[in-house]
Amino acid sequence: MKYTPLHSDFYKINRRNVVSEMREQSVAILVSNDEFPRCGDTMHPFRQNSELLYLCGIDQEETTLMLAPWHPNPDYREVLFIKNPSPEMVVWYGHRLSKEEASAISGIRTILFTDSFNTISHDIIVNSQSVYLHLPENPRLKIDLPTQEICFAKKLKKEYPLHTYERLAPILYPLRNVKHPEELRMLKRACEITGAAFLRASQAVKPGKYEYEIEAELTYEMLRQGASGHSFAPIVASGKDTCILHYIKNDKRMEDGDLLLLDFGAEYGNYAGDCSRTIPVNGKFSPRQKAIYNAVLAIYKETIPLFKPGMTIHKINDFVFRRMEEEMIKLGLFTAEEVKNQNPAAPLFKKYYMHNTSHFIGMDVHDVGQRDWIFQPGQVLSCEPGIYIAEEGIGVRIETNVVVGETPIDLMEGLAVEIKEIEKLISNN
Repeated sequence: MKYTPLHSDFYKINRRNVVSEMREQSVAILVSNDEFPRCGDTMHPFRQNSELLYLCGIDQEETTLMLAPWHPNPDYREVLFIKNPSPEMVVWYGHRLSKEEASAISGIRTILFTDSFNTISHDIIVNSQSVYLHLPENPRLKIDLPTQEICFAKKLKKEYPLHTYERLAPILYPLRNVKHPEELRMLKRACEITGAAFLRASQAVKPGKYEYEIEAELTYEMLRQGASGHSFAPIVASGKDTCILHYIKNDKRMEDGDLLLLDFGAEYGNYAGDCSRTIPVNGKFSPRQKAIYNAVLAIYKETIPLFKPGMTIHKINDFVFRRMEEEMIKLGLFTAEEVKNQNPAAPLFKKYYMHNTSHFIGMDVHDVGQRDWIFQPGQVLSCEPGIYIAEEGIGVRIETNVVVGETPIDLMEGLAVEIKEIEKLISNN
């Protein structure tokens, strides 16, 4: 394991908080993520279900957690099922957790192998009135794939049709959204590695190189410092593709005079960093590039202090949208008179700033939480204004991760962001 798991007390507290909001005589069941075949007998790298991780810390496939605090048998009130680390399996796939190791990580006393799941789970379920299950709940994304969670829910409802079924997400998501101090330390480390990766990659930028060469530098430094890799597919976009928000081909030659937009983050201990920087390939911003960059930078600096308790993502957006109009008028993209006469349903700034300014960050780079949730201390969000002028082939985005507080904390404070700092980094190549 590349990281030290959080203390078992963290997972005990999380389980206790979930149980306190469950109905009496109920059970909560969480299953691990799928293993996705790549080809033949080869799998894509496994990434654990964030909800399961949050409650037990077991970063291993074929894991199931059952919480049944009202069960008459105390041994069945918390049960963790893991795969049997048989000698044959270990020869092929390496170390898997023993019962003792799984108990030490999770703080759960009853650890069983998956071959006993059908028998034990039947006992637990028939001694329960309600069953809590988790299915991903993101209003912007509906998952139609037959994931492990979806298949398990269908199977259970077929086998136990007379039980009442409840959603675990409304209990779990608000808890996951506010970070414990231990989680903030993990996020800080993810951001430190992300910053180190940027510094290394920036040293490799020069005309004639390819975007994938810069991606390779990012990846190398992340892995060298103990990250599991990228927290999302990295964006390494130069030239006109700086205006493509989710460009991930990263296969183009960088030319003299191009900007290079980097949007990337390290994943450390299953916590995500998320950073954006925009840099000149030849080491010097042109006057027009500089004007656009300074406009974004001004908004970026003004927005970070707004991440205080009582705010919402909607309120952050309202501020940024107003400032975007002001800066875009200065840049000559439209006039104040045109703004007065614009269609309110299609404001002019949206042509050059199409996305929102912030999203929650945690175990997932786009973590659980809604745009109307009122900010609380300990939440972590991105701050990422940008301006994209496709007709000029200039896109600029700057992003950091901010901890909500009366004095918000920039987890990437000190990472080069001023024009002089950026140009100095590139000129040292």
